[in-house]
Amino acid sequence: MPSHLYLVDGSSYIFRAYHRLPPLTNRHGLNVGAVYGYTTMLWKLAETLHKADGPTHLAVIFDASSKTFRNDMYDQYKAHRPPPPPDLVPQFPLIRDATRAFSLPCIEEEGLEADDIIACYAKAALAEQWQVTIVSSDKDLMQLIEPGLDLYDTMNDRRIGRDYVVEKFGVPPEQLGEVLALMGDSVDNVPGVPGVGPKTAAQLIQQYGDVESVLANAGEIAKPKLRQNLIDHADNARLSRELVRLVCDSPLPEPLSDLAMKGIPDAPLRAFLEEHGFRSLLSRLNGASQAAPAAAMPAPVQHQIRPEPEIDRTAYEKVTTEEALDRWIAEADSLGRVALDTETDGFDCVTAKLVGISLATECGKACYIPLEHGGHDLLSERPDQLPANLVIAKLKPLLENQAVLKIGHNFKFDWVIFDRRGIKVAPIDDTLVMSFNLDAGGLNSHAMDDLAKKHLDHQCLTYKELCGSGQKQISFDQVPVDKATEYAAEDADVTLRLWMRFKTRMPHERVTRVYEMVDRPLVPVVARMERDGVKVDREALRGLSEEFTSQIASLEEQICGEAGCSFTIGSPQQLGDVLFNKMQLKGGRKGKSGTWSTDVTELERLARDGVPIARLVLDWRQLSKLKSTYTDALQQQINKETGRVHTSYSLSGAQTGRLSSTDPNLQNIPIRSEIGRRIRDAFVAEPGFVILAADYSQIELRLAAHMADVPQLRQAFSEGADIHNLTAQELFGEVNRDTRANAKTINFAILYGISRWGLAGRLGVTADEAQAIIDRYFERFPGISNYIHDTLTRARDTGFTTTLFGRKTHFPSIRAKNQGERQGAERAAVNAPIQGTSADIIKRAMARMCPALERHGLGTTRMLMQVHDELVFEVPEADVGRAANVIREVMERAAEPAVKLSVPLGVEIGTGPNWGAAH
Repeated sequence: MPSHLYLVDGSSYIFRAYHRLPPLTNRHGLNVGAVYGYTTMLWKLAETLHKADGPTHLAVIFDASSKTFRNDMYDQYKAHRPPPPPDLVPQFPLIRDATRAFSLPCIEEEGLEADDIIACYAKAALAEQWQVTIVSSDKDLMQLIEPGLDLYDTMNDRRIGRDYVVEKFGVPPEQLGEVLALMGDSVDNVPGVPGVGPKTAAQLIQQYGDVESVLANAGEIAKPKLRQNLIDHADNARLSRELVRLVCDSPLPEPLSDLAMKGIPDAPLRAFLEEHGFRSLLSRLNGASQAAPAAAMPAPVQHQIRPEPEIDRTAYEKVTTEEALDRWIAEADSLGRVALDTETDGFDCVTAKLVGISLATECGKACYIPLEHGGHDLLSERPDQLPANLVIAKLKPLLENQAVLKIGHNFKFDWVIFDRRGIKVAPIDDTLVMSFNLDAGGLNSHAMDDLAKKHLDHQCLTYKELCGSGQKQISFDQVPVDKATEYAAEDADVTLRLWMRFKTRMPHERVTRVYEMVDRPLVPVVARMERDGVKVDREALRGLSEEFTSQIASLEEQICGEAGCSFTIGSPQQLGDVLFNKMQLKGGRKGKSGTWSTDVTELERLARDGVPIARLVLDWRQLSKLKSTYTDALQQQINKETGRVHTSYSLSGAQTGRLSSTDPNLQNIPIRSEIGRRIRDAFVAEPGFVILAADYSQIELRLAAHMADVPQLRQAFSEGADIHNLTAQELFGEVNRDTRANAKTINFAILYGISRWGLAGRLGVTADEAQAIIDRYFERFPGISNYIHDTLTRARDTGFTTTLFGRKTHFPSIRAKNQGERQGAERAAVNAPIQGTSADIIKRAMARMCPALERHGLGTTRMLMQVHDELVFEVPEADVGRAANVIREVMERAAEPAVKLSVPLGVEIGTGPNWGAAH
């Protein structure tokens, strides 16, 4: 059998392992999460290769240090790369130990990168007529592909050969270095030539052959900007060619013969696994388990915590005496922390009555303080309970004590309950928010019961078990106190246990920053907004509902007239039958159920084709939704006690970190339509006040200019230029109404990872024309192309993206085999860092707003609503000018000092008697 050498890029394995596993501490207190992940991945690789056309020789190659000969050549090489995380650095030698435990050669060389060592071994093996496989998907290593050598991408379980390189980069492997030199690399800080992206670089190399020939013929290139960039940056192009060139002739640190596979001996591997406490891998070594963890996503391992007692609901205390209450308060005060929860007779925090309070000071040590149970009629006896006013008075110093941390789950509800009793609870931790920061984006639900099941393997008592459902449901104040104690104290106990786990994980998983600087400070801010609510004009809403009713009836008559029959317009099945069977319209598509699709995409296509009934149905749907969701529903949602509408903001609703609102949903009122404006007109100010709306101007484009490092866009924003005019000029060579409108569509669509077909639908062009526009956009703004490429590469490698503030958004489907699922995740991943950073910034503005207003004597100004990039305030008429200045300054500087942006944040402010007039 011919020799077959496998060369494993060990450095990429390390970072994949580190980013994919929660932290793990061994019995010596050392962080070994990356070590465990690496060991599992290497074991899986060895098993996979043994079962397939396995290697005869194998070595794992590492980077010896961050400084190599390339830094001597160019001191800015890899200068932008952050240093390894502090908790990963001590694991580097342990990972080398893991490699040796498998009796595999572990090779590194000072002054050379792992890629160079791999290249040297590959060329030496090929010279001996060996087969060579490089276990990596690094584009730099694709330069080495030739007959007898391929790459193995373990992430996607695929072999990478010559055809893949030609398809991806437009040139064969032997010319790939030329393309990489021209396009540069923002990750490694290879300068390249400005304005030259992957496609332009490939076209130049296809035409001229190599970098030197491109530079020699630069004067004849037709595009003036490209021509000048090649002339001005010729030295950088030559430097970049040397930076991406792999060393192939350095002496081998160990001879090829020493890389022979000898099998995995039991003793050293067993000793290593026992030393670090990797019990699941030990059982696998012993043959106790046949199930092997997947290489691409090892089974998560929780950070070790001290043993906890089992959850025992019968052990919880019912507090009905002052002595017991004082004892619990004293213990919480001495510990400096307490988990707590409130029980109420309803789910509306603005009107609900406080029924009881639960506390937990240690795992398994919790109590319930009943306040308002029983006594609802003459026949029911009120159980023994402390007076509510006494309990509140005794708890107030504890709950407001800055030296005692209060821990809750979805604590904004409890904050309002206590606030209505005159208690400003602080400081706080919120386990719902902590869970969201750790595991946002499709990993799990953040509801307490779900978290208890996932992290504690415990099934909590449910509200339904206590109170029932439907017509027989009772309110919590009717629940027997003993049963209420088990339920309520369990909530506090579970919250404390979750907090202990999450608090341990947060620094290791690098989410402390976004939690402390963005999300935790927002909890009381959002609670206050929910408590304050916003005034709506009931009569204006009633008038709109009547008007919409008339318009809907008119539309129904027109639709049935176009169809030539009466049918239920709200029935997709009946509508599809009318459109594609009765009216014989072309181009329809059927779903899996066999019925015609009548979704908005299909109707908009028909409307563009000039089919009147399609536009009428779209208008009917919009009016019907707005009537039911807003003009009708808002009238019912006006609080009888406050006369205002109180939405509920979810701190874990959108995976990118955006706030979402329900009951009512204020995020989905159409922004640019006349109908949407008229609904906004019904949101009014109290007498003597005005509505002030402050809106970030094009914040996502500004962040894209910064995050993707696009000089043209940065300059345009700094100079206050019209960004859509700039894009129109760059793409179409002229600026008019049509080109600007298309440029605006393109600017936003590309940031959302739109496909050629999606852009074609929006612009009304063919898919090929849309692809040409996308290609032209990336040529003009190569930073955007590089940003998309780098973002997707990291997301595929780690499974998540991060914002500038460190917010993680996980994308479990980004490696899905189903193309639709995978592409959907990729589109979301492209936009998540930008949209998430935008959400982080407005949250920081919200958290700073009230203190800033109060410092300027503007405490009567209230922040009422947050809708995407907009904040809405109710301001005394006499304070409008001063308030506007403070609000603008806070919003423009919200990112600082944590993040210094290279573009200014613009804020547009308007005022009026209602929300619509403020725009």
